[in-house]
Amino acid sequence: MTGATGATRWPRLTRGLGGRWRAFRRTPYFAAAVVSLLVAASAAAFAGCYTYALANPTPRHIPVAVVGHPPPADGPQPGGWEVPPGRCPQAQACDFVDALERGLGADLSIHRYADYPQAVDAVESQSVFAILRGQDRRVEMDVASAAGATVAELLTRQGPPAAKAAGVKIEVRDIKPLQSGDPRGLAVFYITIAAVIMGFLGTVQLAVNVPALRPAERVAFVVGYAALGALAIVAVVDWWLGALEMPVAQSWGILALTMFTSGMVYAMFNTLFGRWALLPTWGLMVMLGNPSSGGAVSWPLLPTALGVIGRWLPPGASVDAQHTAIYFPGHQHARPYLVLAGWALVSCVVFWILRDRRPGGRRGASNGATGKSPGGDDPRGSS
Repeated sequence: MTGATGATRWPRLTRGLGGRWRAFRRTPYFAAAVVSLLVAASAAAFAGCYTYALANPTPRHIPVAVVGHPPPADGPQPGGWEVPPGRCPQAQACDFVDALERGLGADLSIHRYADYPQAVDAVESQSVFAILRGQDRRVEMDVASAAGATVAELLTRQGPPAAKAAGVKIEVRDIKPLQSGDPRGLAVFYITIAAVIMGFLGTVQLAVNVPALRPAERVAFVVGYAALGALAIVAVVDWWLGALEMPVAQSWGILALTMFTSGMVYAMFNTLFGRWALLPTWGLMVMLGNPSSGGAVSWPLLPTALGVIGRWLPPGASVDAQHTAIYFPGHQHARPYLVLAGWALVSCVVFWILRDRRPGGRRGASNGATGKSPGGDDPRGSS
């Protein structure tokens, strides 16, 4: 009898719990609970991404130029130095490189150049982060803070102990210093963050506050606030604060393209995911894109995967383009501009093709009374 009663009670209990769950899901508290859980998870992911990438920069693979014609591949050199075949063109530099690698706990990628001007050109093109020359038990190490402030700081700090361990004297010079208003090289990172975040928040605000805009009008307003916002950033950072001396037209264009791209990335995700579009946008552009951009920590000190991925995301491309425009104007690269343009183009195409999924726009007379789109969607959910 007891067993039969228990067998009867269990289905009743499960039906009761199931009914309460279904009832709970129909209340506003369910959506609020889901949002609360997502906010908590996002906060943890946000803190984790930035801490993992930026809290403890660790060298992994630093390209360095070594100047000089290679000596004989093996055998004793003047002064008793031994030069491993193909490693360094000069014994002093080679010994120093070995000691520096031990001190850094990382490998240096050696690029050999026949003369100093060639090595300087490699620094200008941002192919290497330092130049080494060895002569008479002395090593000259030229760093370039403008190419990577965190890398230059690390090499400057580790150079003297490595020289002492190698039994040579060292002279360290900064041949490409940062501007005086930006001694830590973070201003480019900050203006990029501003362009990225305000770029997609602008599109969010257009969707919430001006749902009547047609798709083409929405894109036009994204172009407008991107151009205006970029000019405002240049005006504040350069003309007012004097933190960076920027090439106005080029920096303005890079920031405007960054804001437009960021805004259209949100618009694309809005057509794909509706009201949840902010989550993938924030994850891609802020949690992944910003810490991997190389703006706060140079890419040789980032975790390897982030250092590779970051260059192909809009924040990293924007930092790269802006950094080169300000400090290395004679060595422009097409890649960051192509990356930004590629993301903008893909986002615009997806948005335009799927725009009917979030119709929005002004209604015709037949739909004016209901305030609904022909498909029955609430215009406030439009992109």
